[in-house]
Amino acid sequence: MDKRLILKELSRYPLGTFADLIYRNAVLYPESEAFVWGSERITFEHFNKRVNALVHGLQALGIQKGEVIGILSWNRLEYPEVFGAAMKGGFILAHFSPRLKPEELQHLIDDAQATALFFAPEFQESVEEIRKRSIKTQSFIDFGKPKGNAVAYRDLLARHPVEEPDVAVEKNDPLVIFYTSGTTGTPRGAVYTHTQKMQNTQIKALDLGLQSGDRHLVVLPMFHIGGDSHIWPFFLTGGCNVIMARASFDPAETLKTVSAEQITDLHIVPTQLISLLNLPDIEQYDLRSLKRIWYAASPMPVEVLKRGLSAFGPLFFQGYGQTESGPHTTVLSKAAHRAALASEEGMRVLESCGQPCIGVHMRIVDDEDNDLLPGQIGEIIVQSERIMSSYWGKPEDTEEAVKDGWLRTGDLGYYDEKGFVYIADRKNDMIVTGGENVYPKEVEGVLYRHPAVAEAAVIGVPDSYWVERVHAVVVLKVGVAAVEEEIIDFCRGQMASFKTPKSVEFVAELPKSPQGKILKRELRKRFHAGS
Repeated sequence: MDKRLILKELSRYPLGTFADLIYRNAVLYPESEAFVWGSERITFEHFNKRVNALVHGLQALGIQKGEVIGILSWNRLEYPEVFGAAMKGGFILAHFSPRLKPEELQHLIDDAQATALFFAPEFQESVEEIRKRSIKTQSFIDFGKPKGNAVAYRDLLARHPVEEPDVAVEKNDPLVIFYTSGTTGTPRGAVYTHTQKMQNTQIKALDLGLQSGDRHLVVLPMFHIGGDSHIWPFFLTGGCNVIMARASFDPAETLKTVSAEQITDLHIVPTQLISLLNLPDIEQYDLRSLKRIWYAASPMPVEVLKRGLSAFGPLFFQGYGQTESGPHTTVLSKAAHRAALASEEGMRVLESCGQPCIGVHMRIVDDEDNDLLPGQIGEIIVQSERIMSSYWGKPEDTEEAVKDGWLRTGDLGYYDEKGFVYIADRKNDMIVTGGENVYPKEVEGVLYRHPAVAEAAVIGVPDSYWVERVHAVVVLKVGVAAVEEEIIDFCRGQMASFKTPKSVEFVAELPKSPQGKILKRELRKRFHAGS
């Protein structure tokens, strides 16, 4: 780098790419902290060099631009570095949830056709099972001390140069795959280009009003589009991301870190706010540095939000979106929260998910795509330049999800005369528990494997902690007995824990339509009455 020609240096990479952003920050803010993880503190210059070495290392393993690299890990310093390598090396990063079982992971890794898989050391056993059956994946890179044929991540960095890689990264190149599930529970990967992800990053930074000195505490998982999408706006503005070194949320440790690291921003889901509010000594923590608390991923009970506003003050923002929508679609601003506190009538706005973001068009339509009036419930559809470009390898699913440029969210809602959008229900039966999406058909498929189960239906029911919990309604086979814990243990052994039913109800029969379809709305009625 020739610092005498700093402006020329800043034009090294094409505008609109994250390669340009990473390099720009390294040039302009070389000594500023970019990421903190435990005792490790990485400046923007150091981050750029580590990313460069990683790109060269992947190239040495034979991985080329346009190929998919996967990552299986909880939050840690290496996570944004691997994403950075995709950004500068022209690779496509596929995120895989550590909550999934090896069989579930195998399916997604094969679907993505990942040529390399980065993983944390606690997943060595799972990765070994995957490696034996792998179709395409040739390189396995361990963040810890590797076993077998895996490559050590630290060696990949140490053995390769830190100079800028010679890769022609363009703004319309595919950058990342976030896996979600459709209404059928079939995994689908939402693909985003540099441009689409950059636009989402820029608008979120604008909506939040971020500045270069802001510090974000990363508590949500980076493998989720929600957690990931909150990191890069801070990177964009020269801020710092402090990564919590834990797989599970610890409310006390979170507030300790807010105080110690002078955190300005939290991004949480409703269940985490409940955990924070349940701390018996919340007033002992010095939280004066906090500027904003962003909540999303599942509906926030208004009573919980009122408690949050009382405890933390008017610091709250809300966002609504989906894996396919960017995700940044609506925002309920801090000013809107503050205004809502001024009157009982204004409190109604707290039940909304806000107004459409800049660059987003939203409509509420009926089954014939006719636009509905305020207060009328219909499907929420979204149009923007930052919705996903496609489902990975699934053109027919893409055409079904995005029609005439409008993304079909599958969510039911309505709007008021001021353009605030309210989520009424889900068009499909998806359950959102603790910020995680669970598709009943998948859980029901496991239940039906139990030798005592004749019929099963899975619904989401209100829960004071999870907001919604997975509840199974089961009809047993004649002459066969089973108890709740037995059913739960059976499911837990075959699927991720967040998908496992937290309660089981035994009934003589399930309500059905004349056509024999199980009427889940009838099952939900007694749980949701008055809620």
